[in-house]
Formats: sequence, C-alpha cells, structure tokens
Amino acid sequence: MIEFSDGEKELLVQKIKRYFDQELDRDLGQFEAEEVLDFFSEEVGSYFYNRGLLDAQAVLAERLDVVQDAIYELEKPTAFIKE
Repeated sequence: MIEFSDGEKELLVQKIKRYFDQELDRDLGQFEAEEVLDFFSEEVGSYFYNRGLLDAQAVLAERLDVVQDAIYELEKPTAFIKE
C-alpha cells in the first residue's frame, strides 16, 4: 500500500470528490472518497509504482550509455589489446 502524508491524502481525497461530482454526477462524502483512495492505493498503486521504477531505470540506463560513450572517447590509444 502506498502511504501518503496527511496533506497529500487530503489533496487526493478532494480530487476524487471533485472527479466523482463533475464526471460521474455523484456526490461523495469524505469517508467514501477516502475509501476510494485506499482501494486504489492498496489494489492498483503497486502497478503505478512499479511502472515508475521501470521508467526511472530506462532513463538511468540511457544516461549511463551517454557516460560510457564519453569515457570511451577519452580513452587514449595504447599497445594493449582490449579483451
């Protein structure tokens, strides 16, 4: 389960309430909106979290490729053969 600070949770609950009101024409109370947030946090949150990790890994791998290329360009020729 993803944990949110009190301030984050209140902001998310307000967003949920506004979405239900504007898009679904349904007025949710505070408790109901918190239940929706808890459900998504427990049941779906890990999928978003893992996707974020994969995206971060892809960015890091791309940056490391650039660094490796830059290091290769700095290499000086020698009589040694690379293995």
